[in-house]
Amino acid sequence: MPTYDYHCPTNNQIVEVMHGINQTLTTWGELCQKAGIDTGETPAQSAIMRVISAPGLAFPKTNSELKNLGFTKLVKREKGVYENVTATKNESRYVRSDDPSSAPNLKSKIRD
Repeated sequence: MPTYDYHCPTNNQIVEVMHGINQTLTTWGELCQKAGIDTGETPAQSAIMRVISAPGLAFPKTNSELKNLGFTKLVKREKGVYENVTATKNESRYVRSDDPSSAPNLKSKIRD
């Protein structure tokens, strides 16, 4: 379920809640009920606005993580020579632009 941030201009608070994409929250009371918090001194009918924020995404950062996920990472070592830092036991460690047989076998990694 997605996470959304809402801002209440009446009390200047931002509250994070999880709810379905089709659900809409419009008042402080609805937001507090969804978040499981007390409305405090802010009137329950106070209008709120959804805050647009960047989504939290996780990307693998290490060569090992990339390899485990089936990715191939080539690092340029010299002109026309790349090191396959995610090479498996069946793949060549170095890829040369003039030798197609040294290229990684992507058909074995890409699945339908």
